[in-house]
Amino acid sequence: MFESLSEKLDRSFKILKGHGHITEINVAETLKEVRKALLDADVSYKIAKSFTEEVKQTALGQNVLNAVSPGQLMVKVVHEHLIGLMGGEHEEINIKGNPAVILIAGLQGSGKTTFSAKLAHYLKRKKGRQPLLVAGDVYRPAAINQLQVLGEQIGVDVYTEEGSKDPVKIAKNSIKYAKEHNQNIVIVDTAGRLAIDEAMMNEISSIKKHIEPQEILFVVDAMTGQDAVNTAKAFHDKLNYDGVVLTKLDGDTRGGAALTVRSVVQKPIKFVGIGEKVEALDVFYPKRMADRILGMGDVVTLVEKAQEQFDEEEAKKLQRKIAKNQFNFNDFQTQIKQIKKMGNVKDLMGMIPGMGKALKNMDIDDDAFKEIEAIISSMTQNERENPKILNGSRRRRIALGSGSEIQEVNRLIKQFEETRKMMRMMSKGGGKNMMKMMQRMKGMPG
Repeated sequence: MFESLSEKLDRSFKILKGHGHITEINVAETLKEVRKALLDADVSYKIAKSFTEEVKQTALGQNVLNAVSPGQLMVKVVHEHLIGLMGGEHEEINIKGNPAVILIAGLQGSGKTTFSAKLAHYLKRKKGRQPLLVAGDVYRPAAINQLQVLGEQIGVDVYTEEGSKDPVKIAKNSIKYAKEHNQNIVIVDTAGRLAIDEAMMNEISSIKKHIEPQEILFVVDAMTGQDAVNTAKAFHDKLNYDGVVLTKLDGDTRGGAALTVRSVVQKPIKFVGIGEKVEALDVFYPKRMADRILGMGDVVTLVEKAQEQFDEEEAKKLQRKIAKNQFNFNDFQTQIKQIKKMGNVKDLMGMIPGMGKALKNMDIDDDAFKEIEAIISSMTQNERENPKILNGSRRRRIALGSGSEIQEVNRLIKQFEETRKMMRMMSKGGGKNMMKMMQRMKGMPG
């Protein structure tokens, strides 16, 4: 995400490279390019101008230390102001109450229904809550079915009233149902339209009035850029919601909505959607996002994602296997599956400081390990556990079964053996070595 913006900001900072100190002239040159980068990212002219003016005043007021170059100082100043632009501090969702009621609003197609399920999954898994999903979109038949399918997938009840066309009544009754069934979170999915209209706004306002939610979240498609910000403002004027959810952020290379929605509506971004899977939901942290935009990586989020997927006891077992040189293709396949659950592979790699630039021209999608998995799946159980028995005839059979060339199978086995030796020698740094292993397997920069 934000590849275009990150690249242009990086280019603008290079103007100061080689200068011994900050001056009004070289700052003006740099900020002219920063402003262009923001405008290209679909940030409004007013906000881009205000942002660069504030950065200029801060930069010119700084005393440049001998150990810090003007370019480094400018990155620091822009970083601080980016954090401020996106809200400064992270703000938690309000789930106080029994049950706590969360109302979801937004236009049709913004991803409300999917987000509702993602939020239920997040609150159940990370907060230990018992959520109830409410199918309040009575106009789009697929919405009810979609929510039921997602609810079954994550093990969360979905409240529906067959034949009812009264979303207010459904929402009110769902709260009563939740109390009777000891469910302490009620998430009400509501109807949207293709554009803002009076009927939709009156309906959502009526639902709000009758259920008095602890939290109202506005869901918007990040890829619509400045239109997303304008829609957010229109909804806020009517609803006075508590927070914004940006969906499809993984497909947004510009970042205009993420950068400006806070300053327009004065409400925090609380979550960002980064894929279709129910796990593909991130809590929004302004500092972490600023780090990623400026190519500093986001190690904290990467570690958190890893901790969610990697069981501590299993990690210790794996460490022992590595130390005894018993790490095999079964173990490797398990690691791949866990890494894939963490999210988009390119985004994960981009969270490692310094990797952003190296990955910018690389096409790494969710099927990044597809070929490797096909090769491993074509091995017998004995071959996976004992890679040393993989002779020429076995390799030819594996290549045929996986739809690969024999050279690809040979290369994978050779790299696996080399990396296994390295992992044994450096078993104390298992996590880092696993990342190196992934890079080598896919020919990524190390």
